[in-house]
Amino acid sequence: MQKRWKIAQADPLKVNSLHEALKINPVLCTLLVQRGIDTFDISKDFFRPQLSQLHDPWLMKDMAKAVSRVKEAISGNEKILVFGDYDVDGTSAVAVMLQFLRSIYPQTDFYIPHRYKEGYGISKAGIDYAKEAGFTLIISVDCGIKSVDLIQYAKELGIDFVVCDHHMPEHILPPAVAILNPKQTDCPYPYKELCGCGVAFKLMQALAKEYSLPDVSYLQYLDLVVTAIAADIVPITGENRILAFYGLKQINDAPSAGIKSLLHLGSVTKEITISSLVFVVAPRVNAAGRMDDARKAVELFIEKDFNKALQLAELLHNDNTDRKEADLSITEEALALINSNDAYLKRKTTVLFKEHWHKGVVGIVASRLIEHFYRPTIVLTKSGDIVAGSARSVAGFNLYEAVHACREHLLGYGGHFAAAGMTLLPEQVESFSNKFEEVVASTIKEELLIPEINIDSEINFSSLTFNFYNILTQMEPFGPENMRPVFIARKVYDTGFSKIVKEQHIRFVVKQNNITITGIGFGIAAKFYLLQMNAPLDIVFTLDLNEWNGEKKLQLRVIDLKLSHTNI
Repeated sequence: MQKRWKIAQADPLKVNSLHEALKINPVLCTLLVQRGIDTFDISKDFFRPQLSQLHDPWLMKDMAKAVSRVKEAISGNEKILVFGDYDVDGTSAVAVMLQFLRSIYPQTDFYIPHRYKEGYGISKAGIDYAKEAGFTLIISVDCGIKSVDLIQYAKELGIDFVVCDHHMPEHILPPAVAILNPKQTDCPYPYKELCGCGVAFKLMQALAKEYSLPDVSYLQYLDLVVTAIAADIVPITGENRILAFYGLKQINDAPSAGIKSLLHLGSVTKEITISSLVFVVAPRVNAAGRMDDARKAVELFIEKDFNKALQLAELLHNDNTDRKEADLSITEEALALINSNDAYLKRKTTVLFKEHWHKGVVGIVASRLIEHFYRPTIVLTKSGDIVAGSARSVAGFNLYEAVHACREHLLGYGGHFAAAGMTLLPEQVESFSNKFEEVVASTIKEELLIPEINIDSEINFSSLTFNFYNILTQMEPFGPENMRPVFIARKVYDTGFSKIVKEQHIRFVVKQNNITITGIGFGIAAKFYLLQMNAPLDIVFTLDLNEWNGEKKLQLRVIDLKLSHTNI
């Protein structure tokens, strides 16, 4: 698939000023300035994050009310229920809040709604359970901000809510005792991008101060907090960066039994990074909710014994194996559907529907299809008597607005810029599909249908030193708004030693101005002919460290390549 290359820019005056202050390679200064790190002091905070830089939790709107209500429940011997969503952010938030509260007050339990029986967020079944079991305070984590009617229902039953959420609030807020959500327009909290587990962490931080508990009482759960940050794809900036930095340190030094068991089953032996959590831990935790019941994810996170944790982790691991099998078979079936019908290939969208597809993986399948046919994609399946589906977008296109424009054909829908979900009647599938195609075709810019590679900076091979790489690694943890830097090197030549490996990949041995460096390019063997043309190439890559037989070498992770004279 042809890709667009987009090279980021940086203010040259700021780059020069930072270079004078830091005395490091100007390319590194360019990367920092692009990320808003443009002075010595800001750079110091970025490279040496400190827990002392965490914001005062009392700055968050309603924090005093939340702490007061929890204290009242504890002193009044009330039963407290921690209620969370079934994804990684929700289950980890429940686990940290539950463990923290139980350490000071044993009459605390948790509730995770069943994805298919109850749906997303606060559920009536959960509130009814709380009433029957005698709970009078529910602390919701990673959900609740939009549950106006259900929290009113709980109030009428004599159950109070403290909401800890990070999703965008509506104009009408639920009648909770306290709402902790930095995205509220009148919330003065300085950092707005916490995940659900991060908001729960701030409540724990405030309660610890209120009860004069040591900092370790809440800091001990940072391994779960960073897992939520990684899985929920929130920006790795500001407070999230501090929490992620120390959370990763904890995972690498002394992980909890649950995280350790998941990494063990994922065969992770190298240093744990955000990527390890995104690609190894998160899918296994999410699979519990996708394929079965997410309660066992919380049980895993709170288990202290490694052998017991390993047994629970194997349940999640098996769920993930089932998820991968369903994902693979549905993706293959979906690709066959598209390739066998010319009408599909001519559209600006993909909308597919099969009654037997597993509801838990349709979102993943939509993402897989975009890798093959780069356009807004919706995958639908039968859910009881209705049709339910997930949508995924291409970069730069507002998917939610497109789905909103088709609302006449839908029973319900929700989502954001890049992803959405919807329900509809079976007889509306064709009309909805045609309307969605019409809306997207009339609003999407043609260039958005070509994948874009964002490149941070041009670089010469002469700059690729161990010192450069060591400073680059100190920019970790990488993630949204602080992505792993992508470079372009121009007028690079093949040495004649590059080759195709395992049919799909290229092993690179390339040179620029008599400096030779090796690299690997996964899944790009179709472009090997460019290396054989003995012509100058521009290559796009990230920088890796390769360790083999005790020897360390820098290598390129090649993303794309073109002939140097090709316009980008």
